[in-house]
Amino acid sequence: MIAFLVTAGAAFLMYLILTAGSGTIGFWSLSELVMGVLLACLTGLIARNFLCRSKNYRLLDPRRLLQLLVYVPGPFFVELTKANLDVAYRVITMKIRPGIIRVHSGLKTDLGIFMLANSITLTPGTLSVGIDEATNDLFIHNINVGEGDEKREVIESTELFGLANLPAWIRRIAE
Repeated sequence: MIAFLVTAGAAFLMYLILTAGSGTIGFWSLSELVMGVLLACLTGLIARNFLCRSKNYRLLDPRRLLQLLVYVPGPFFVELTKANLDVAYRVITMKIRPGIIRVHSGLKTDLGIFMLANSITLTPGTLSVGIDEATNDLFIHNINVGEGDEKREVIESTELFGLANLPAWIRRIAE
C-alpha cells in the first residue's frame, strides 16, 4: 500500500507540474485535477513494484531530497561543465583516445548505481555501457582514456571524478 501511495503521489505531483497554468482552480481546472488523480492512481497500480521494488523508502526523507537538490546544480553541473570544456578542447585539437574502462564505484544499492550511470551518461564524452552486477562496477566508454588506464583492470571512481566525487554525493542520497 505504501508503494502505491508513494508512486501515485509522485505521479500526481509530476502531473501538476506539467499542467500548471491552464485552469481556473488555482493553476488547474477541475477536469484536469480529476484526470490527474485517475492517471496517478493508474500509474501507482502499474509502477508501484518498479519504483519501490526493494521496499526502501529512503528518498522520502526530506534531508535526502534536499541533498538531491544540492547535487544537481552543484557537483553534477560542475562535472558537466568541465566535461563540456574538455570535449570541446579534444574536438578542436583532435587529442582523442577513446576506450572502455572499468570503474569501481563502491555503491551498493540499485538506485545509487542507477544515479551514477545516468550522471555519467549525461556527461559529454562518456557513456555507461554496462554494469558488472556481482561487484557493481561500471563499464564506461570515455572519449579520452588516460595513459596506462587501458592496462589497468579497475579504476577507482575517485580518480575519475576528482574533487566533485559524484559517487560520494550519490551515496549520501541513495544509500
